[in-house]
Amino acid sequence: MADKGGVDFDDLKRRMEGALSTLHSEFTGLRTGRASASLVEPITVDAYGSQMPMPQVGTISVPEPRMISINVWDKGLVASVEKAIRDAGLGLNPAAEGQTVRITIPELNEERRKELSKVAGKYAEQARVAVRNVRRDGMDHLKKAQKDKDISEDELKEYSGEVQTMTDDLIARIDDALANKEKEIMQV
Repeated sequence: MADKGGVDFDDLKRRMEGALSTLHSEFTGLRTGRASASLVEPITVDAYGSQMPMPQVGTISVPEPRMISINVWDKGLVASVEKAIRDAGLGLNPAAEGQTVRITIPELNEERRKELSKVAGKYAEQARVAVRNVRRDGMDHLKKAQKDKDISEDELKEYSGEVQTMTDDLIARIDDALANKEKEIMQV
């Protein structure tokens, strides 16, 4: 597909696929009853005046099937790690013991499953927005190319249609991924 009208279609597709890939990794973090390090890895912690991913402030381990343990390297960041986990919207309640933050994973009741479905929906919407932003970027480049007389109006319509088709395909794949995750979460 490559370069059409000054727009690298392969790059657009790669960036759209990146949004889907990010969604899949976020879904991995949404637990379905078992503790997993991937549940807390995407959480960012306010550390030293900037946002740092959890793995950069401590060692994450899963000592038991329903427990996540984070050994925070800097004792001064323990409170920030606790706050970041509470604010992540995952319904987790961390407890600090010295430089270790322990998170007991609660049983998944119906209410909790509904909460997780909402979080999954939020992640999916962020992915859709990311794909639409890539589409807008591609369309803007095409319009500029047409304005600069690099492509004709017919080529603009053709290439715009291809960008839209690519967008629709990725949005459908995001919706499928969400439907599968919701089904997985709601299974009792």
